[in-house]
Amino acid sequence: MSEETHLNLEQIEKSEHKFKLNLINSLTGIKPANLIGTQDSKYLNLAIISSVVHLGSNPPLLGFIMRPKHEVRRDTYENIMSNGCFTVNCIHTSYVEQAHFTSAKFPKEVSEFDRCGFTPEFKDEFEAPYVKESQLKIGLKLKESIPIQTNNTLMIVGEIQHIYINSAHLDERGYIQLADLDAAGIGGLNSYYKLEKIGEFPYARVKETPDFNHEKTASAQ
Repeated sequence: MSEETHLNLEQIEKSEHKFKLNLINSLTGIKPANLIGTQDSKYLNLAIISSVVHLGSNPPLLGFIMRPKHEVRRDTYENIMSNGCFTVNCIHTSYVEQAHFTSAKFPKEVSEFDRCGFTPEFKDEFEAPYVKESQLKIGLKLKESIPIQTNNTLMIVGEIQHIYINSAHLDERGYIQLADLDAAGIGGLNSYYKLEKIGEFPYARVKETPDFNHEKTASAQ
């Protein structure tokens, strides 16, 4: 049987750079894989992001982390600040390799759409490109850019303006069937996973919560 490994803060900070980078990025497990679509007055941009999170339903808000702030050229950030719009596009598992290489540092005049084989799609006069190949596309308007001083990053907060989804993947309750959508997830910096639904449970109420300790004891006997 393998032993438990313990790393304290001092050991983490003294770790080799790539080891530490991979470790910390892997800690939170599998994260959603999305492509962020933006544009300025001349060029289209596409960037893979693993930090998109739900921030609220009323108003409908999503956020994601940009890092690091202003240390190198950040076309996604500059484009969002310029026109106030961006898109979030779910990545199908068959497109993960193409999506991964949008993270390469292409010159500003080289569109990741063209270079990585994706098709820009404009809908309903929204001023940011969607990814045509995506089966779940979200158009957002910038609401806030929140600085995180501890590590010089930004949280970009957007309000959902448009959602486009294949109707076969949206049930009558409003749930998106992510496994049927064949959406990819990201572990660490460059490992990709398929999603599999393993259960669905009712809204958690105290009086309806099973006695898990009793079940644990019974199964051990």
